[in-house]
Amino acid sequence: MFKISNGTIANLVPPGAGPFGRSVQQHRSGGSIPVAVPVWSVDPRTGNQRERVAAEATAGEVDGAVRAAHAVRGALADRQVRIALLRAAADELTADGARIIATADAETALGEARLTGELGRTTGQLRAFAAEIEDGGYLDVIIDRADDSLTPPRPDLRRYKIPVGVVAVYAASNFPLAFSVPGGDTASALAAGNPVVVKAHPDHPATSELAGAALRRAAAKVGLPEDVVTVLHGFDAGVELIKHPLVAAAGFTGSVRGGRALFDAAAARPQPIPFHGELGSLNPVVVTEAAAGEKAAEIGAGLAGSMTQGVGQFCTKPGLVLVPAGEAGEQLVATLAKQLADVAPGVLLDGRMRDAFLAGVDARTRLDGVAAPVAAGEGEGRTVAAGFLTVDGERLLTGGEHDLLLEECFGPVTVIVRYADTAQLTALLARFPGNLTATLHLGAAEAEDPNGRGAALLAELTPLAGRVLVGGWPTGVAVTPAQHHGGPYPASTSSSTSVGATAIERWLRPVSYQNAPEALLPPELRDDNPLGVPRRVNGTRQV
Repeated sequence: MFKISNGTIANLVPPGAGPFGRSVQQHRSGGSIPVAVPVWSVDPRTGNQRERVAAEATAGEVDGAVRAAHAVRGALADRQVRIALLRAAADELTADGARIIATADAETALGEARLTGELGRTTGQLRAFAAEIEDGGYLDVIIDRADDSLTPPRPDLRRYKIPVGVVAVYAASNFPLAFSVPGGDTASALAAGNPVVVKAHPDHPATSELAGAALRRAAAKVGLPEDVVTVLHGFDAGVELIKHPLVAAAGFTGSVRGGRALFDAAAARPQPIPFHGELGSLNPVVVTEAAAGEKAAEIGAGLAGSMTQGVGQFCTKPGLVLVPAGEAGEQLVATLAKQLADVAPGVLLDGRMRDAFLAGVDARTRLDGVAAPVAAGEGEGRTVAAGFLTVDGERLLTGGEHDLLLEECFGPVTVIVRYADTAQLTALLARFPGNLTATLHLGAAEAEDPNGRGAALLAELTPLAGRVLVGGWPTGVAVTPAQHHGGPYPASTSSSTSVGATAIERWLRPVSYQNAPEALLPPELRDDNPLGVPRRVNGTRQV
């Protein structure tokens, strides 16, 4: 197995242990003993193994990690300690930033500039959750005092939110920091007062170990047990984790297939648990005829930049764009083609994703009526080239094999759908699945008319997504209290957000105390409000 100490990985793999696999056993006289299955860090630019990082966790090790996390729940009860933990975690990640960024780049090929920004986002959201805890509004304190004059008489009721327990976090592939070990799920769960067990993503195990070590150092520095955060590796470990009876909730960012399997497992437990999964999203864009006529070149250039950002590996990549048939729409398409011709091929996160991207583009290109003005596909070496497909809207109204175009294709490709008129556009929107985002580009007059076509389209897009944009592009998700990063299934499995201050709500549950003596109440619910938390008393908000 491997031993990790202060972020330093010592190679202790037994001789002869194979580099890949799930559950390997070595038979000796007297029975069999488990053999550590090593976890490798791989360079996506070359496909070569970089280093052995850790060992896949056995069922026993998963059990030990969850039980250790469960045992330290009480240590996170103090809000001030949690505030200190989140800020110390941000400091530790910043202090080790150069090494973390270099390692993440070596494992993901995302580039140091992109990863520097992602580290800043990660530390920023840790500090933002510290501020949210300091404010205290997340507790949603409501007090309705006893009133015998009402019919029927009202008892004394005091309600607030408490931590759910151990949270399992499944890290994302495309954001090795912001949606992985130190990301928003972990930050919000810790902020709510829950210990976290993270199942690291296999695309960046070394980065995950460095980030996990930083979080554990932060815990020790503020006087908390390090087991408030634990990092595990391995496919089987992830399955064992969702089934563990002491895991109270889970957060996931990844594919529809993987997320749905875990979601079903969470629901099938003897005691089902909340599973907050972000799965897949097409992120449709609607361009009106007026918008295309006024700014086709601008929209075409913006689309090219958005769909190729991060080599098309953003969960909010615009994957399908509805443009009007006719001259204005064709000008937009021509601009997109020109812009993409100048985009250099890029490296995807791993070979499996590259294969899936190439197969997905090929399958879509083979559909009747689908053209590829700029072909997405294989580049030199391990790179892929950006491109787009076009199809007439009527093809998507018939269902059948063309429904493939309504599924996300992860990588630098988008689908341009030409719609004939407003009736066909409405019919097309009615066929779309749930999404993280939906974007609307309007003409100037449409944007100013509260009773016109722009308002009607905005209403049609609202049921399709958790975030609806008017103008601009969906790539880039601001970390702010008003943000919502989620949406109707399959975009997510719950109505919660995974970005922004309200992400903390996923890891809390409400409880009401009825007629409890003042001396027995939690401080947050006492009449004198010793912690000074915002609350609503008899219908009146108090700050």
